[in-house]
Amino acid sequence: MTDAQETAADSSLRTTGGAPPEDDGSSVTEAPIPLLDPREGIPPVIADADALAEVISAFAAGSGPVAVDAERASGYRYGQRAYLVQLRRAGAGSALIDPVACPDLSGLGEALSGVEWVLHAATQDLPCLREIGMVPTRLFDTELAGRLAGFPRVGLGAMVESVLGFVLEKGHSAVDWSTRPLPEPWLRYATLDVELLVDLRDALEKELDRQGKLEWARQEFDAIASAPPAEPRKDPWRRTSGMHKVRRRRQLGVVRELWQARDRIAQKRDVSPGKVLSDAAIVEAALAVPANVHALAALNGFGHRMGRRQLEQWQAAVDRAKALTEAQLPTPGQPVAGPPPPRAWADKDPAAAARLSAARAAVSALAEQLNMPQENVITPDTVRRVCWEPPKEVSAETVAEALAGHGARPWQVEQVTPVLVAALSA
Repeated sequence: MTDAQETAADSSLRTTGGAPPEDDGSSVTEAPIPLLDPREGIPPVIADADALAEVISAFAAGSGPVAVDAERASGYRYGQRAYLVQLRRAGAGSALIDPVACPDLSGLGEALSGVEWVLHAATQDLPCLREIGMVPTRLFDTELAGRLAGFPRVGLGAMVESVLGFVLEKGHSAVDWSTRPLPEPWLRYATLDVELLVDLRDALEKELDRQGKLEWARQEFDAIASAPPAEPRKDPWRRTSGMHKVRRRRQLGVVRELWQARDRIAQKRDVSPGKVLSDAAIVEAALAVPANVHALAALNGFGHRMGRRQLEQWQAAVDRAKALTEAQLPTPGQPVAGPPPPRAWADKDPAAAARLSAARAAVSALAEQLNMPQENVITPDTVRRVCWEPPKEVSAETVAEALAGHGARPWQVEQVTPVLVAALSA
C-alpha cells in the first residue's frame, strides 16, 4: 500500500470524503482531501553528526526512489543556500535536516548515489543541494513531468490535488526558513511537501507512458541530472528591475556602482539585497545623478528613515560613477552571443525574419498537437539560432544536426526536425 493509499485510509488525516485515483487512471471526482498531518508525525530536525549518521544509514537501507526537497530563504537572506532539507523513502520514513548545523551532507548524497531522486522543479533546488554535497545521478522531476503530460497547472499543490486528490497546505512557502528554531507549523508543512512526492511520481510515470512520452521525460531528466553548474552571470547589475529607463552611459555607471555597493553590504550582512536598497531606488538615483547627499535624500527610496551614514555611502557610490572616465563607463546593452533580438530581424535580415515567423507558427502548432508548452517542445533560443543561421542546404539531416548541436534532446530532434525543415524551406 502506498503512502497516498495509507493516508486516504486514515480518517484522522482528512476532513472531507474522497480517495486517490484508482490504478485504471480514473480522475478524482469527489472533494479533495486536505492533508493535515504527516502519517508518522513531524520528525525531529537533524542537527548533529550522530543523528545525521542514523539518517544516512536508514535512507541507505530504504527501498525505491527518494523524495527530496529543500527550503531557502529567498527575499530574506543573501544567496540561495538551503536552510532545511526534507527527504522521504520507503523503509526509512521522512527526515528533516538542518544544513546550517550539518553543512556537509555529502555522506547522505553518496548513500543515495544511484537511487532515483524525486524533486518538484528540480532546477530550483539542485544548486543549493549541490552546495551541501547532494548531487543526484538519476532524478524524476514531477513539475517537468506535469508539463510534458500537458497539465495546465504544475505547481506541487495543484499537481497533488489534480492527480492524487489531496490538498497540501501552502501557507508557509515564502517564510524566512533561516529562522531558528523553526516553528512547528512550518516543519509540518515541510514534511508534507515530501509525503506524497513518490506517489505523484508513480502516477505521472503511468500517465506519461499512456501518452507515449515516458522516454521523452527520461531524456529530459537525464539532461538535468548531467548538466554542469550554471556559469556566474556576466554583469549581473544589468538585471536591475527598471533598467530599461536608463539610457545614458553615466547613468549606467551609477546603476553599476550602487548595485555593487549594495551587493557587498548585503553579502556582509547576509540579507537579501532588496532589503538593503530597492532596485527602484537604484534606478531613481541613476536617472537623477544627485549632486550631494541632500539631493539624494529627496529621491524616492532614500527617504527620512535612512540615516546620514547610509545616505553618505550611497552618495559615495554615485560620486564614484561621476568620476569615471568615458572609457571606464559601461556601454548600453551587452555583447550578445548568437542572433540579435527578434524585433531587429526585419531590418537586419528580412529573410531570417520570415523564417523565424514560419518556424514559430510551426512549433506552436506542434506544441498544441503534443499538448505541452512550446518551450518544452524546443527552446525559443534554439529556434532563433537555427533560423538566424540555417544550414547551407536544408534537409532533415542538416536540421537535425543543427538542433542537436544546440543541445536539443533526441526526442526533440525527432519531433521538431520535420516542421523546421518545412519552415526553413518555405
